[in-house]
Amino acid sequence: MSANPNYKPSEGKREEFRKYLEKTGVMDALTKVLVSLYEEPDKPENAVEYICNKLANQICGETLTEIQGNLQDALAKISELESENAALKAGPEEPDETVPSEQNNETNANT
Repeated sequence: MSANPNYKPSEGKREEFRKYLEKTGVMDALTKVLVSLYEEPDKPENAVEYICNKLANQICGETLTEIQGNLQDALAKISELESENAALKAGPEEPDETVPSEQNNETNANT
């Protein structure tokens, strides 16, 4: 979806949207992140990534990179558990030897 460069929202809609952004904390969060970027002595090469990480940290307490690492760990664990589950559903690898010996004991007890 591309923005129309000729589109000018009415002043009322702009004001309504601005109030919405202020009410929901978006303006405050963006201002804090932009001030942080402005005050950064060594400007990052990727400003968008910097902003994403700072916003993620404000929201979740973790950076986007940490969240992605946690996701990868969780996906690896899921794969491991799915493999384990499939192996358990397939049944034991070796046949259970206790059943025939129990039958032999019952036969010997009856004689």
